Amino acid sequence: MLDQATRTVINMQGRSGTYIQQLEGYRAFVPKNLPPIPPIVFDDELRTLLSKADRAVGRLDGSIEALPNPELFVFMYVRKEAVLSSQIEGTQASLGDVLEVEAQIFDPLRPDDTSEILNYVNAVNYGLERLKELPMSLRLIREIHERLMDGVRGQHATPGEFRRTQNWIGSEGATLNSATFVPPPPSALPELLGNFEKYLHERDDLPLLIRLGLIHAHFETLHPFLDGNGRMGRLLITFCLCEQEALTKPVLYLSHYLKQNRMRYYDHLQATRDDGAWEPWLKFFLRGVGEVANEASNTARKIVQMREQHRQTLIEELGKGAGNGLKLLESMYRRPYFNVSGVQEFLQISTQAANTLTDRLEGLGLITETTGNRRNRIFRYDPYVSLFID
Repeated sequence: MLDQATRTVINMQGRSGTYIQQLEGYRAFVPKNLPPIPPIVFDDELRTLLSKADRAVGRLDGSIEALPNPELFVFMYVRKEAVLSSQIEGTQASLGDVLEVEAQIFDPLRPDDTSEILNYVNAVNYGLERLKELPMSLRLIREIHERLMDGVRGQHATPGEFRRTQNWIGSEGATLNSATFVPPPPSALPELLGNFEKYLHERDDLPLLIRLGLIHAHFETLHPFLDGNGRMGRLLITFCLCEQEALTKPVLYLSHYLKQNRMRYYDHLQATRDDGAWEPWLKFFLRGVGEVANEASNTARKIVQMREQHRQTLIEELGKGAGNGLKLLESMYRRPYFNVSGVQEFLQISTQAANTLTDRLEGLGLITETTGNRRNRIFRYDPYVSLFID
């Protein structure tokens, strides 16, 4: 007789789908529709991780709501996520590079892939606006993807259009026959995507975070675009959380966790396909949700404390100049890199007054000059930026 472990393995084979031989000689994976059958098994570990992740997400939402200006946190957090998510796909640009570009600061040594990260930021903002009038759907996914890939690497791969040719995942130089994973053939994709969209709209009895873990993994298995599937799949998690009002702001992103655990992430996704191992994947996913939600809550708390401390410092140290100092401080949360001419224009003061103010803030340790130049100096709101740099 077979033992219980062996029977379980046999029962789970084909739980997620089947590898089908193609006429061209390679095997492509055709997934089954969500939710998995047999259904997800909620053991004590999965229940505990789900409970912790739920609490962490709720605490994060409350932390953001408590901020004096939540948009200041969202501004930087979205950019941090954009950098990390793009770095997973091979970009080299840093958060500082992106902030400098947005501040229109020229640097000939800067990596030239910041446009990919800025596309990510634009795609987030676009998607959140569209969610106000359009549910999470294939149409919205295509619209977001179009903005994600516009004018950057992969733009040749029909941005905003689902693929009509076969793609595959593997190391550089891999072919269809040597690939690590071959997603479903394009002929099967329309029906699979239609069923995926139905699941996006269904309301079953599975908890939201469990559904999101299933949705993300299934999307990565479908790999419906020729490029940009990883970034789009990670964005789906945040968009769905906002659509379901589990979060009021887009501040839960898994890229940091997935980048730190990249090989485990890929192994877990592959195990859902090969072995129907949904439960180990969901435990990995929920650990990530809990970790990044707690980190974000801590960062939000630090921002509140730092803002109050810096406001008090300016009031005590600048005297009559505190008014302009406080205005500049608030602007630095949205533009943490800046130059003197920007201060002059923003506050409508003389060049001398702008230089004096920035020198005072630098002397108080609130900002740092980054170029070492006497002219064309560039300043950074270091204490704030440091909260988002690991």
